[in-house]
Amino acid sequence: MKATWEKIEKNLGVLEVEVGADRVSEALDKAFNKVVKKATVSGFRKGKVPRSIFEARYGVESLYQDAIDILLPEVYTEAVDQTDIFPVDRPDIDIDQFAKGETFKFKAKVTVKPEVTLGEYKGVEVPVQKVVVTEEELNEELVRLQERHAELVVIEEGVAENGDIAILDYDGSVEGVPFEGGQAERYSLELGSNTFIPGFEEQVVGLATGDLKDVEVTFPDSYHAEDLAGKQAVFKVKIHEIKRKQLPALDDEFAKDVSEFETLNEYKEDLNKQLEARKQQEAQGVRESAVVDKVAELAEIDIPGSMVDSEVQNMVRDFDNRLRAQGMNLEMFLSFSGQTTADLQGQMKDDALKRVRNNLVLEKVAKQEKIEVSEEDVTKELETMADTYKRSAEELRSVLEANGSLNSLREEISLRKTIDFLLANSVEGAPVESTEESTTEDK
Repeated sequence: MKATWEKIEKNLGVLEVEVGADRVSEALDKAFNKVVKKATVSGFRKGKVPRSIFEARYGVESLYQDAIDILLPEVYTEAVDQTDIFPVDRPDIDIDQFAKGETFKFKAKVTVKPEVTLGEYKGVEVPVQKVVVTEEELNEELVRLQERHAELVVIEEGVAENGDIAILDYDGSVEGVPFEGGQAERYSLELGSNTFIPGFEEQVVGLATGDLKDVEVTFPDSYHAEDLAGKQAVFKVKIHEIKRKQLPALDDEFAKDVSEFETLNEYKEDLNKQLEARKQQEAQGVRESAVVDKVAELAEIDIPGSMVDSEVQNMVRDFDNRLRAQGMNLEMFLSFSGQTTADLQGQMKDDALKRVRNNLVLEKVAKQEKIEVSEEDVTKELETMADTYKRSAEELRSVLEANGSLNSLREEISLRKTIDFLLANSVEGAPVESTEESTTEDK
């Protein structure tokens, strides 16, 4: 097989491939073995028609498309490896020649991974994150812990407030006609959570147990169900019960219930250490993001739109997986938020572009600095994962090898090692307060 690669412009090029007639013959044999099982010729059972009779009846040309479908994927992959290119989108294939006894020739227009021209990436100034846990932050954490251990008690008197759980029936209609998904009985709604259509929860606030009310709302213009978007609806609401969070007192008994400490003061000291460790980790994430962003800004790359689109799809899929882990899914989220999939994709596009750019730059730095991932690195990572997933490192390796994800793990390790390299070769800038949470997801 012969394969040549010629760049046309930017990240687009043409891959020309010529395959020997012997492989064309093999592909035709495979195509015949596939179609003969269904071929009908008088005097022969299905699957038993001789090749010569089949070709006389249907023509050898009837095998060409199946033979191309069999041969093309494997030779395209070989040609990509031979020319050392990295496609990032589906190729546009143009068949030049395919016939029995002749070579197979085709051209493929291919969008490839862009070239990266690095700017300065050593000596980049990165601000030092000054870690301080304030009294206010400690108190906020204690309040969160109170809410986490709060009890829901039924309110016998009074009206619903934001933060309460209203147990209610609702029956929605548009112009008097019920619509799908607009009815429920004894539904638990946390008021102020903004999970329902804008305006709904606000009108439930102030109602008492046993109250009936017609709640009038307008669906957002961008609502995912086109037949409801922008329309006014009426929900007949009945309140069955109101539950309110009853917070435990912040005292020594609380400390004993939620921790291993005997007094609240001891627990607060330990909590302060936990918050400091968390903020140290967040500060590290901020520094990592800062150094990668600065190095990426100094690089020159022309990123194909297909790479960004692909990353958006990955982000949507990851978001759906996170929702499912919380007992929801993407369809439910879109329904509650009044968005479409296109809206969500549009919101993710800038982040997707940043991820693609940063990853391309990190790959280039790793290549230039010869940063490699050893088997020892992989084993160490698998051992860390084993602690998290409560499975042996050998089991995890087998799973990753089986589903083809071991290379992805190596790439992730390489990115982290490259970020560590950039930080080790950065310059400390002026210190700043570490107050915002940060992760390394954008890299």
